[in-house]
Amino acid sequence: MRQEQFEGIRALLERVYANSPFYRRKFREAGITPDSIRSPEDFKKIPYSDKEELRLAYPLGLMAVPQEEIVRIHSSSGTTGSPVIIPYTRRDVEDWTLMFARCYEIAGITRSDVIQITPGYGLWTAGIGFQSGAERLGAMAVPMGPGNTEKQLQMMVDLKSTVLCATSSYALLLAEEVEKRGMKDKIHLRKGVIGSERWGDLMRKRIMEGLGIDVHDIYGLTEVYGPGIAIDCEYHMGMHYFDDYLYFEIIDSETGEVLPDGEYGELVITTLKKEGAPLVRYRTHDLTRIIPEKCPCGRSYPMIDRIIGRTDDMVKVKGVNIYPGQVDSILKDIPGVSSEYQIIIERRDGKDMLTLRVETEPGCSVPDLDRRIMDNFKKRIGIRIDVELVALGQLPRSEKKSKRILDYRFS
Repeated sequence: MRQEQFEGIRALLERVYANSPFYRRKFREAGITPDSIRSPEDFKKIPYSDKEELRLAYPLGLMAVPQEEIVRIHSSSGTTGSPVIIPYTRRDVEDWTLMFARCYEIAGITRSDVIQITPGYGLWTAGIGFQSGAERLGAMAVPMGPGNTEKQLQMMVDLKSTVLCATSSYALLLAEEVEKRGMKDKIHLRKGVIGSERWGDLMRKRIMEGLGIDVHDIYGLTEVYGPGIAIDCEYHMGMHYFDDYLYFEIIDSETGEVLPDGEYGELVITTLKKEGAPLVRYRTHDLTRIIPEKCPCGRSYPMIDRIIGRTDDMVKVKGVNIYPGQVDSILKDIPGVSSEYQIIIERRDGKDMLTLRVETEPGCSVPDLDRRIMDNFKKRIGIRIDVELVALGQLPRSEKKSKRILDYRFS
């Protein structure tokens, strides 16, 4: 923690203790006040906050300024409970827009580009974040929103879009449609800014080849502004994050211990300047690491690695913890398989059974491919599974996020 970050944190703690009922209660329950935090080491005394707690603050319990200062709200989906509503002041919106414009610049995108935006608008942060950043940069924004693939492709060709903003699932769907229709020589894309879900190397390769683009991972979450708080540069060594606005920690998700730079764990974020709903030591449940090395690009912004999964993505089968990222890692080393897969978990005769459905490349003739996948899964993860090979395109495609794990044991 740099001294200027610590000074920003001290000011943040004073502000939330005075103005945020949510954090004043948390601090009092922990027996601390802003005066208790006199050094960077003392910062570790502050309790973590979690999404489940934020849900309990519904609708506006996180607000830390008078309502007259709020100019916008955004919200999480609320698919697993009450949504989390995040209020934004004018400065919050401006700060987010500035960070997003930085992301575009780091990705090598300029005001000469035409940026086609396919993520959703409305309460979700994605669409409007991509658009505001493009406008701040001075580029032409094409605010398509999700779906209507026919119209997406038409606009892509007619407006000569050079940048595609999308989830990886929808970018893959568009890449497959471009290939299927023989349109690759009609599009002008050069960059993809891809976020909202974890994606592996095989999917990355298919998107890049299918659309003829270089792709950049972008990171963010509704509770912390939205997408646009980190992105990878031309060296693709990790995602630069904006430490003048955010303080990142990596913790052991089970013990809560802060881990050294370079070790994988759960990302925890403190917002240094957010006004409407500041967050202190917020557990994202995203798994990554802080990269200790400096990037060859020379930028001063530190880096986190790609998101390898989420703590709540993990499923336990036969006593073994399994993350989708592990499956990506296994499949990328096996010739003949494509990027798309599904994990199906069932109870049969009182035992957990896992079936991995995997798409194969067109014309794949690798002998005993299913056996090779089974053996690698057993060797790397430690359990025996069933493998079902299906043709390319047989698994569902999504305009939003792909659902990788279907767990029927408790239904």
